[in-house]
Amino acid sequence: MSKKALGKGLDALIPQGVIESLDGDKVTHIPIDRIRANPHQPRKRFNEGRIQSLAESIKTDGVLQPVVVRKRGDHFELVMGERRLQAARLAGIPSVPAIVRAVADVDTLRLALVENLQREDLNPIEVAEGYRALVDKFGLSQQELATLVGKDRSSVSNTLRLLGLPEEIRALIIEDKLSEGHARALLTLSTRAEQLAWANRIVAKQLAVRLVEAEISGRKPDRSTRKAKKVKPAHIALLENAFSQHLSTRVTVDERRKGKGKIVIEFFSHDDFERLAGLLNLPLPR
Repeated sequence: MSKKALGKGLDALIPQGVIESLDGDKVTHIPIDRIRANPHQPRKRFNEGRIQSLAESIKTDGVLQPVVVRKRGDHFELVMGERRLQAARLAGIPSVPAIVRAVADVDTLRLALVENLQREDLNPIEVAEGYRALVDKFGLSQQELATLVGKDRSSVSNTLRLLGLPEEIRALIIEDKLSEGHARALLTLSTRAEQLAWANRIVAKQLAVRLVEAEISGRKPDRSTRKAKKVKPAHIALLENAFSQHLSTRVTVDERRKGKGKIVIEFFSHDDFERLAGLLNLPLPR
């Protein structure tokens, strides 16, 4: 089997010595029930439709490309080929062609991540989590990681920054309701409340990335505003966050003396104003 079958440029992404060349490797059939999943698999979600389609193909033509496994006691552990293995199970195939390799623990995540990156269908959060696992578990620098996966350092750094977004926003990215471009725009906002408000607004109104970038950059707070926000009491910050999430826009609470203050609710168009009025049950003149 040639290296090309594993994906264009794969040999450039895997450092020398990670695994031996696959040229001339012996392919053997291994019962599926003896193969366990790769514990370092970066992909958390699989497209069921694509797995089903691959299973139908396997029923007709069999598994054309061997999976890669390593021996672990009385069973085998998958290194590369998760989709093929899942589809083969779905197709009811009793065994799959496999190449048994002596792969070290430190390399199983690298190979699984590189295989998925070659397909370019991991969602951005899965990529970021895979990157983080490589950095944390194997002590890679961002530059070493960039070299490993064939990306420039700034791209790797920007992807890792996505993990700093609130969990609710990361979930929207995983569900493909927000793009990586949207997420990077949200990272420029200074507070979690603003990020959540904008994320909800983007999803509700299906806003384009360029529009979001333009609007956010045009209303980015200056230094004095950011400094003031840092010293806001915790209960005020919680109120702002609650209002922002409920209304899907930015809300500022300004508390003054003797329990007085003001609430500022921002809107970005006439349609947005009417949306907010509806949420607040306010009758509008016609």
